[in-house]
Amino acid sequence: MAKDKKKGKSDGKAAAKAEKKAKQEKKSEKKEKVKASKSADSDAEDIDLDAVLAEYAKKQEQFLKVTEVTCEAPKARASSTLIASPANDNELFLFGGEYFNGALATFFNDLYVYMINKDEWRLITSPNSPLPRSGHAWCRGGNAGGIYLFGGEFSSPKQGTFYHYNDFWRLEPSSREWTRIETKGKTPPARSDARSSFTFLPHESGAVLYGGYSRVKATVTGKQMKGGGQAQRNVLKPMVHQDCFYLKIVQPASDAAPNTPPTIRWERRKRAANAPNPARAGATMAYHKGRGIQFGGVHDVEESEEGIDSEFFNTLYTWNIERNRYFPLALRKARANQKKADNVRSGRRGRGQANEDELLRNLAALQTGKSLADADDMDIDRPREEFDEPDLPAKEVLMEFPHPRFNAQLTVQDDVLYIYGGTFEKGDREYTFDEMYAIDLGKLDGVKQIFRREPENWLGSEDGSDDEDDDDEYDTEDDEDEEGDVAMSDAKPLFTESKRKSKQQASTADVSDLASPISSTFDDTPEEVAEGKEADNLPYPRPFESRREFFVRTTNEWQELLMQALRWKGIQPEGLSVKEIKTKAFEMSEERWWDCREEITALEDEQEAAGIGEVVRLEDREGGGAGGGAGRRSSYKTQCAKEKLI
Repeated sequence: MAKDKKKGKSDGKAAAKAEKKAKQEKKSEKKEKVKASKSADSDAEDIDLDAVLAEYAKKQEQFLKVTEVTCEAPKARASSTLIASPANDNELFLFGGEYFNGALATFFNDLYVYMINKDEWRLITSPNSPLPRSGHAWCRGGNAGGIYLFGGEFSSPKQGTFYHYNDFWRLEPSSREWTRIETKGKTPPARSDARSSFTFLPHESGAVLYGGYSRVKATVTGKQMKGGGQAQRNVLKPMVHQDCFYLKIVQPASDAAPNTPPTIRWERRKRAANAPNPARAGATMAYHKGRGIQFGGVHDVEESEEGIDSEFFNTLYTWNIERNRYFPLALRKARANQKKADNVRSGRRGRGQANEDELLRNLAALQTGKSLADADDMDIDRPREEFDEPDLPAKEVLMEFPHPRFNAQLTVQDDVLYIYGGTFEKGDREYTFDEMYAIDLGKLDGVKQIFRREPENWLGSEDGSDDEDDDDEYDTEDDEDEEGDVAMSDAKPLFTESKRKSKQQASTADVSDLASPISSTFDDTPEEVAEGKEADNLPYPRPFESRREFFVRTTNEWQELLMQALRWKGIQPEGLSVKEIKTKAFEMSEERWWDCREEITALEDEQEAAGIGEVVRLEDREGGGAGGGAGRRSSYKTQCAKEKLI
């Protein structure tokens, strides 16, 4: 019996060993498959980027001249650049970008022009266009005009290797011709580790830089060691910046030596009084009338083994650069008692047409012997000229901002904000929006949808997990992703929660083994906060007052301020014509109107909530002109005289 028991035990041990060995072989086989798949996905050793770029350049040279053809809207892309043409108020330029479908990355170097007045896209081909890239930067030129482009990034299709540009280009907007600029000195080195996604806006003293994203070195403390000390490790942590700097450019003195370069220095600003909270990366900004218009962004809430919990935003802000204050912008329904002039096209071109129509009505009223107060009711026959824009099909207007996203491309042309593309993440799936919208910054009466197409199919991993047993939460998210649902609901939330993997785990420490005291987003700005600008005794717009009405009411004050400023600069205003003085005075009043726009909008909302839809001046009701307080005093005296007679 004892021998039988020993034999049974030995057989059981042998079976257990065989089972364990089989599991190990199966596990090693699985690891080999994973390793083989990873090596198959990696193209670091298979693709020579220099050869690929040389082939692109060779194909580019086959174009004999610059051509421009009408086409469909551009394909979906991220990290492209959109800019308003400095030569034509009816044109927007779009260049470059990349698209990642979960498996392969495609880079573009095509140049598109959007014709605003025709609602038409055109593709520009050129024999010397910049090579394909994304993440580049460009801006409009100053006195020399043109559009200047620098840098960018290119990678192999599977993103195994990367190439960073440091070339410098100029685009002539009217002829669509590219010119590579060969500088005398050294150009800035190609780089990928500097601050990205920052805002860089023009300023009268140079430029202003705000925010951005980077990875900074930090020391994290781990578990206590046996000897009593604690393990420390240097890692790279993500950081969303909220600091602000002036780039001061001071021209050399008049007695300086020839070819003396200007003095350039960085100067830190105080923190904005009411910056958007929480801090967000990928919140892009466009320049408009001394302000920055900001949209979207993403905030990383928490970093864990499962990834990063993120909030995506679709809020719209305006940042007054000089006063260093943020103001939220909200859509407003169009007022029912808007004047006829409000029905014309938005922007400066539309305002010019409205002024011309008003002049024709005034002349018609005088010819018929009526007062100017009745001019608004006069019908005029405005001849249709050859250059008049054709009537375009009406676009859908939404009363809610586009879906939350980050890294959307923004530009402002003729007081209209254009929003193109952007990125949204859900699970491990990345959505590149294929759409474009327009918002009139003067009215904020809706979001015009220029075009919109559904995102393409995602070829990458839906859940990003190698385990067979996933949580029910992720299973649900995967099912929703397979259906291609982007969650475009009627009532879009201010932000949408998402979980995404950290894309640079190789450069960071294992957070499960380290107790890091550093947040993924922390503030690097001074503690002091900038206060709002005090009253400057300049004319102030009234609620519901248009730019033209504001100028007509305060024209004398602006002309006096202009002449004082000219004399301060040593310029005699007598040398200017009346038309030049009025033109410059109107520009000053328009800048003031935009500078106070957010406060006036808040007052208008309060008055509309109280049932006040319009403020009517007494001198207008009595048929008076723009006489300021004199018209009110004369009307008051007339009313008193009538009461005495009664």
